[in-house]
Order: sequence, then structure tokens, then C-alpha cells
Amino acid sequence: MGDSLPIIRVAAVQAAPVLLDREATTEKACRLIRDAGAGGARIIGFPEGFIPCHPLWYHFHPASSGKSRQLASQLFLNSVEVPSATTEQLCGAARDARAYVVMGFCERVPGTTGTMYNSQLFINPEGQIIGRRRKIMPTLGERIVHALGSGEGLRPVDTEFGPVSGLMCGENSNPLATFTLMAMGSRIHVASWPSHFTENESMIETIQMATRALAYQGAMFVINSVGLVSDDMIDVLAVTDADRLFLTRRQQEPGGASIIGPRGQIVAGPMAPGEGLLYADIDLAQIVTRKTVQDFAGHYNRPDLFKLMLDVRQQAQFRPAEESLNQIESARPIELRPPEPATKRLNSPSE
Repeated sequence: MGDSLPIIRVAAVQAAPVLLDREATTEKACRLIRDAGAGGARIIGFPEGFIPCHPLWYHFHPASSGKSRQLASQLFLNSVEVPSATTEQLCGAARDARAYVVMGFCERVPGTTGTMYNSQLFINPEGQIIGRRRKIMPTLGERIVHALGSGEGLRPVDTEFGPVSGLMCGENSNPLATFTLMAMGSRIHVASWPSHFTENESMIETIQMATRALAYQGAMFVINSVGLVSDDMIDVLAVTDADRLFLTRRQQEPGGASIIGPRGQIVAGPMAPGEGLLYADIDLAQIVTRKTVQDFAGHYNRPDLFKLMLDVRQQAQFRPAEESLNQIESARPIELRPPEPATKRLNSPSE
């Protein structure tokens, strides 16, 4: 009879945060998690920077203006520490939903007063935090308020369905980052996106182009979770009438949340305008069918010609000298290889 892989339901969240309000946005996120769980979703993906919002004002306000500096301060004061009361709420909602949750949020390090990261939090159905990663290269205005993430979190988390990974926005087009996750065996990937790019670039087209290619090359399922523009965002972000027109138009367009299969095919979506949850029942056996033809992290590559090294050391500007020497001696970059066979990830009739 052999082994079998399951069919599971996943959900992409398409929603706007309660702008710069950590507590209200967390309550909204918990409602969405519980709703998705009631709808049968086992894996739920959220947009980029959902709690408390993404720093999109830099598309419109000068970086050094009083308005931008005020908004950046509010962003920090509403950012999330790990662990905290906010993460406890999210863990409780994941436990109630009996689902894995990948949450986009703005993170600050406990006890600090200025540095933030653009992060994703991974929570299991038992309500436990099983992963946290920070965007390795902030994009455009993000660089003003977000620090660089390290390679420490650039890895999938283990689930009973196999490895689940996540990247945000432009990271989903970074060939080295995406290959890293392919090499670690990612089967389901959450691609988290903001509510809009700029007036000269269609975000929906970019999402489809980037993630259909990612899904095809990695032979994985991709959950595209997309933010939306709210009325409050238009009031705060728009400087000119042209800005307001652009944001209003984006608000009325299809949101773009979608779910992509391992052949690059669209399984569900793109989602229409408005907030909601996009579901799809995905058959993980399709990954096997695709990879028997081309497994770019396995038989369809040349490790004798190409090698990728990932430095997993956590970066820090200050360490006591003795600690630094010990860490340098014990920490080395790792060579990426395909994962060892893991029968615990398969649903086998013999189990």
C-alpha cells in the first residue's frame, strides 16, 4: 500500500489592521484565526506587518518630516515583544482554532526603545511558539524603521504535514532565500504581503508572477496573504489628492490573496475586494508528482557544481569578549542539504 500524504485545508487572510493599534489589531487577528479554524483550516497565513501595521507612510510622507517621525514612534510603541501578552492572545486563538498560524508583525526586542524588525511568528495548534523569523532585507521605507534580520530564522518549522516556511514581500523573489527553504524541504509556504506597492507597480501582478514561479520551482504550495487599505489608512497616509485617489482605487481593487499549487497553478483566488478568508483543500501528494520530474534541491541539481552556505549565527553589535570568542568557536555556517527522510511526516496505513 505504501505511504500517503494528506489533503488539508489552508487559509489566506486578506484584511487590514486597525492602524497603529496593537490591542485592537490583535483582537481582530484572533477573531480571524478562530473563524478560519471553524472553517476547517489547519494552516492560516497573515499579511506582512499585520500587527500593528506596515510603515507604508514612507511612500507618501518625507522620511524626516514630523509626521513620519510621529508615526514611526507610534509604530514602536505598538510593536510586539516575543513573548508578551500579545503573543499569548495569538497562541490562545491558535489553540482554539487547532491550527498552525503564521503571523506578520512589527517586532521589538524586550527592553529596547528604538530598534524594530519586520517579523513572522509561527504558532502550533497547541498554542506554542515554534518559530520566529525577521526579514533579512527591509525594502524601501522599511529600512528607516526595520533592522536587518539574521539567517537564524531562515528555516521552515516542522509540522505533521511537513516543513512549513514563510517569507515576506520581496523576499519571495530572492533566489538564495527561496532556495534555502527548498533545500530544507518546505512543502507549504506562507508569502505575506502589504496592502499596496506604489502607483507605478501592480502588486497583484507581482504576487502572481513571483509566487507562481516560487511554487513551481520549489514544488510547494504557496499561501498568499495580503493586506488591505482601510479608510483610516487613507486619512493618515494620503498627502495629496493624487495619493488619496491611488489609495481609494487600491481599496476598490481585488485584494489579491491566492493559493498556488506545486505546478505553479492557481488553486484558489485571486480574492475579490474586501476582507475575508480564502480557503483551499490542498493535496500534498501533488508535491511528489512534481518533484519526481524536477527536485531542484535533490536529484535535479548538481551539488558538485553549486553550493549554498547559510550563516545561522545571530548578529549582535555587542557581546562580552569571552562570550564572543566562545560563540565564534562554536558557530559555523551550515551547508544546505536536502532533509533526511522523515517518516513521521507521512500518513502511512501501517502507522
